[in-house]
Amino acid sequence: MSEATVAAVPRGGSADWLELTKPRITIMVLLTAGIGVLLAAIVRPSFELVVATLLGTWLVAAGSSALNHALEGPYDALMERTANRPVPAGRMKAKTAAGFGLLLGCGGLLLLAWAVNWTTAVLGLVAFLGYVVVYTPLKPVSSLATIVGAVPGAIPPMMGWTAVTGELHVGAWTLFGILFLWQLPHFLAIAWICRADYARAGFPMLPVVQPDGISTARQMVLYSVALIPVSLAPTVAGLAGRGFFVGALLLGLGYAGCAVGFARDRSTRAARRVLLASVLYLPAVLGVLALDRVIYHGLLGG
Repeated sequence: MSEATVAAVPRGGSADWLELTKPRITIMVLLTAGIGVLLAAIVRPSFELVVATLLGTWLVAAGSSALNHALEGPYDALMERTANRPVPAGRMKAKTAAGFGLLLGCGGLLLLAWAVNWTTAVLGLVAFLGYVVVYTPLKPVSSLATIVGAVPGAIPPMMGWTAVTGELHVGAWTLFGILFLWQLPHFLAIAWICRADYARAGFPMLPVVQPDGISTARQMVLYSVALIPVSLAPTVAGLAGRGFFVGALLLGLGYAGCAVGFARDRSTRAARRVLLASVLYLPAVLGVLALDRVIYHGLLGG
């Protein structure tokens, strides 16, 4: 997942430590992991398991975010929207942010291995390493980092699923597919809006290396259209009912429609519509999925 944040006011103290965890992203991680738990549960899971799963997943996500802050400090200093983050602004040393990230990430992995299960911990490790060791170093090198970064961002619902079942069933992969495809138009919209900033920092994002926007628009439309059948898979797999099918279809068409709108004029205004649609789409489709699960599968009565 990504975050477009303009930091223009002084910060310090606890606010800086919180910012290292990228709270907007980690909240979404918690939401998607929780959906994985909900869909995998035949009966209501224990409170202790849910808490351990969500806390461990949050720690892994927060730790990887802090390490990303530490590693990207020199680049963040060159971009207007990130220059006031703790590391580039000089309020915190990169080593301090990195140590904080390692502490959180390793703590989360240990918690998942001890209190949940090894499958979930391994998935957490894959997400952690994928974000810190693969995505972050690749970002200044290739526009493919956008696709690579979507992989760890799509793992949290799988972690929620395996926390309950201990295995990767088709439902877990369905959730992965939805999260993976959702992120790509979202990332590309941010990259288009912030392309001048990315160019200044030397990040070869797709809108930077191909400024006419044709490839950006093509990929936005491709991924948003591909998301539609994938988002309907929970009904096909028996995880959701017809209500979710209709809701997911309408939401997917709306998201894809915004991507098509960007393809027509490739303006910043159109990219902002795609970004807004992406921000609305994910909680909406997951909310419909959760509601469908509770109503039609009677989970609360388990």
